[in-house]
Amino acid sequence: MTEQKEIVGLTRDQMAQRCALDIHDGSYVNLGIGIPELVAGYVPEGREVIYHTENGLLGMGQPPEPGKGNPELINAGKKQVTANPGAAYFHHADSFAMIRGGHLDVCVLGALQVSQTGDLANWSTGAPGAIPSVGGAMDLIAGVKTVYVITQHTTRDGEPKLVESCTFPLTGLGVVHRIYTDLAVIDVVDGQFKVVELSPGIDVDYVQQRTGATLIPLADT
Repeated sequence: MTEQKEIVGLTRDQMAQRCALDIHDGSYVNLGIGIPELVAGYVPEGREVIYHTENGLLGMGQPPEPGKGNPELINAGKKQVTANPGAAYFHHADSFAMIRGGHLDVCVLGALQVSQTGDLANWSTGAPGAIPSVGGAMDLIAGVKTVYVITQHTTRDGEPKLVESCTFPLTGLGVVHRIYTDLAVIDVVDGQFKVVELSPGIDVDYVQQRTGATLIPLADT
């Protein structure tokens, strides 16, 4: 019988749900590829959030039930989505004009690394054969008012993703406001990582051991 590995901290869906709690009613929001896509399924009751995808849809709904999606209705990550009543479709260029014009309130992105000063590296490790282009991430971090990041706290090899300074190619400098990981919610404040909330069963020492920079613990907030 295969021994199941104990889950420590939040699952991917729980991370997305926690992030959704911080998105204000009436916000226009872009979701990045990966864990951020899951946020669309967790709009808190009583709130309206208008989701935007850079391939040309405003008013994206929750993912369709298995087998009931439209293969021509997809997000930027090529995943099938639904459209809420009143949704609008438009040209790719118009979608980026919305981003660059400062019309989106929040974007939620994944990350390879985040520095304690809020620098973001989320598109390439710089290794030979790595992803050759950044996609829309640079436009998003330059044009959107608030940038949230959702990521596992460490890599599969246990290396910290939250670091003093990024070693991977940068997406943007000083752009990240808040980070949601499986272990904690962390703000970037005055060049430091400030712990806002710990996941159930997790203490700050456990998080600090898996972070490549000094944390300001809850006791000091």
